[in-house]
Amino acid sequence: MKKSFTSIILISLLYSTTLAQILINGAGATFPEQIYQKWFSEYQKIDSSVTFNYQGIGSGGGQKQILSETVDFGASDGPMSDQNITKAPRRLLHIPTVAGAVVISYNLPGIKSLNLDGETLAQIFLGEITKWNDPHIANQNKSISLPNKDIVVVHRSDGSGTSFIFTDFLSSVSKTWKSKVGKNTALNWPVGLGGKGSAGVASQIKQSPGAIGYIELAYAHQNQLPVACIKNMSGAYIFPTTKSVNEAINCATIPSDFRFSMVNPNGPQAYPIAGASWLLIYADQKDPIKGKKLVEFLHWAFKEGESFAESLDYAPLPQFLIDRALAKVNEIKY
Repeated sequence: MKKSFTSIILISLLYSTTLAQILINGAGATFPEQIYQKWFSEYQKIDSSVTFNYQGIGSGGGQKQILSETVDFGASDGPMSDQNITKAPRRLLHIPTVAGAVVISYNLPGIKSLNLDGETLAQIFLGEITKWNDPHIANQNKSISLPNKDIVVVHRSDGSGTSFIFTDFLSSVSKTWKSKVGKNTALNWPVGLGGKGSAGVASQIKQSPGAIGYIELAYAHQNQLPVACIKNMSGAYIFPTTKSVNEAINCATIPSDFRFSMVNPNGPQAYPIAGASWLLIYADQKDPIKGKKLVEFLHWAFKEGESFAESLDYAPLPQFLIDRALAKVNEIKY
């Protein structure tokens, strides 16, 4: 009896030790990194047996690492292409988590408000509009005295879902951009300076007078950078907020595999350069303990974690989409 009791204690201790050492690795998008880190921190208060290690290396890196299975989950702001999905060793799920605005930030001292439409943005990033007082910009900002200053274009240098969202928008509004450059996580940019990650682009904008670039709303706020109002499909110039992003996601057509676009929606108050972020997770988990913990975390994230979104400048998913996402999470087998 004593021996049996001792064995039970030893097994219990071994099991507890195993749980304490569970490390779930993820990598990918910088767009949702701030809310993911918040989620991981909050979740560890609930389940101290699991630790998340997330590296914000860009969506392209996240897709590559999940395909090579060097991480337990990937993260991307651009859905995987059909070509990339065929490279997966087994079924790979796209699970949407939050939505957000890709904002156009600029460095023009004294100018706190700016209106821009998609065609003008395309021409700027193609290098066809090179001065801030160009008529295409001036005609949209008649109450502002724009300087005769060179435009310094800033873009991502790494594979980025933020780039995918931005170029998805440009491709939807400019035939020239669509034919010459297109949409992707990594592109051959016609002009401009590259910054690594959203933080790198924000830094380049901040230190380069006359600069313009695209970053997430949270990075603009953190770096105290002004953001432009962008003309939407209804003809209104919309300021990026979680509310205007919510209107965009409510207008989106969302297929069963969750690979969808939110850019240039029909909503009259919808911000036109918005996108979702996805976790990329295999439906069949190789490690049953990690798989179980990952599923438990995702249930918490959708039921509790979404409440942190707005305070971090993200738009929480609407309930109808949360319900659909949870149904997809329940397809994960471990």
